[in-house]
Amino acid sequence: MESILSTAFYYVLIPLLVLGIAINIHEFGHFIIAKMFGMRVEAFSFFGLGPRVWGFKVGHTDYRISAIPLGAYVKLYGDEATAPLEGGNEKDLETFLDERNIGAAEEGKGAASHVVPDSELYELRPRWQKFLVMVGGPFMNLVLAVSIPFAGAMIYGTPAVPAPVIASVKADGVAEKADIRVGDRIVLFNGIENPTWQNIKVQAGINPERELPLTVERKGERIPLVITPRKEEIFAGQNAGVLDAEPDMGVMPVAVGAVQPGTPAEEAGLRTGDRLLSINGESIRDSKQASELVQKYKAAPMQIQIEREGKPTTITAAVRKLEDGTERLGFGFARADLPLEPATISSAFTFAIGSNWENLKAIGSILGQVFSGNRSVKDSGIGGPIGIVRQSAEATQLLGFEGFFLILAGISLSLGVFNLLPIPMLDGGQIMVLAIDKVLSWFGKTLSMAAKERIQLTGLAIVLLLVVTVSFFDISRFFGK
Repeated sequence: MESILSTAFYYVLIPLLVLGIAINIHEFGHFIIAKMFGMRVEAFSFFGLGPRVWGFKVGHTDYRISAIPLGAYVKLYGDEATAPLEGGNEKDLETFLDERNIGAAEEGKGAASHVVPDSELYELRPRWQKFLVMVGGPFMNLVLAVSIPFAGAMIYGTPAVPAPVIASVKADGVAEKADIRVGDRIVLFNGIENPTWQNIKVQAGINPERELPLTVERKGERIPLVITPRKEEIFAGQNAGVLDAEPDMGVMPVAVGAVQPGTPAEEAGLRTGDRLLSINGESIRDSKQASELVQKYKAAPMQIQIEREGKPTTITAAVRKLEDGTERLGFGFARADLPLEPATISSAFTFAIGSNWENLKAIGSILGQVFSGNRSVKDSGIGGPIGIVRQSAEATQLLGFEGFFLILAGISLSLGVFNLLPIPMLDGGQIMVLAIDKVLSWFGKTLSMAAKERIQLTGLAIVLLLVVTVSFFDISRFFGK
């Protein structure tokens, strides 16, 4: 029973929260801009499309749950182009105005006072106001995507960015095969001059199994090399390129992760969360050095100084051969984060913008590879609803609240950018329609409501096709095909 509740929490509730927040903050952007311009908002469906199932009315706006569980929407009074998607029938503007006035007249004496003023109708507003209403949704998604890392930086600090000086190279890894050595400083990586380690990680991550040029500085000499990042599954079925090398991170806290049952580590009393301070009197600088010290002193029982709940203590442990044939103590290291530096408002904002910009560049590079034929859609990491469910659940399971907010920021950023694409039904498509309508106005013409409706339905078909396609690839990745 506990297992079922846990699965439901991570794979149902968490994804619903992530999508619900990201989608509703988007629709709130449309809502608030429309309100600022005095447009009447007829309905705000915060869950679902199509006919109304349940809701409540505040002022002129009906806040509702709708029948089709695909997103949410804001219905502006007088905007009839999307009526079929919301459970109604389209009307051109003239018909809409006629029906409004006739309905008011039939109410009898004094009914005219209830007619919605033309000033509150979306369709009668200037195009620049309609444009701002359309971009309000993506704008709010971008605000959320920036706000999350900004808040994290203000609360916890910004991660220190290590210089791209190699501190360790994995034996027989791709870095060693490329002749990268400990002490090398990377001064050029895939066309980027003087890259940060984050630049290098991103470029390697989006180019698995592709040859990338780099230049290292070694003993005052610049040496051109080529490396092919190794493909590795890093998260929720997503693959990325890794270099099998790490930079000098400086002194980092080393904490115990999982402790294997029946091993010397467990028998010595080592626990998850213990911080390793020294082995046989030698201070521990990072997890790599800790591993090296264990191997160095494995011939005899070793004194390991740890810190547990703020108090130092010493345990004695001896390496022995385990069931898998390896000689070790039998514990892993907890995830090592970069050291955090206190942030100011300025540095936190710079960090938030920079991290989102790096993500956008990575997304752009991947899409460029897909459209150029250098990467398959399946291998692109582009995901749909199933992928979002899996990523949300696994991120929250692994990292708790941090993982939840990280995935929320990523989904919000993707949603904001995706909605700006010139696909009918999306905000970018609506903006495109406004542009077409503006061009037609130069010739004394305008798009009819029927034409706008056909464009919207075409866009719906495109979006549904995209959802089906990416869902197919999500399932393929899930089953490892």
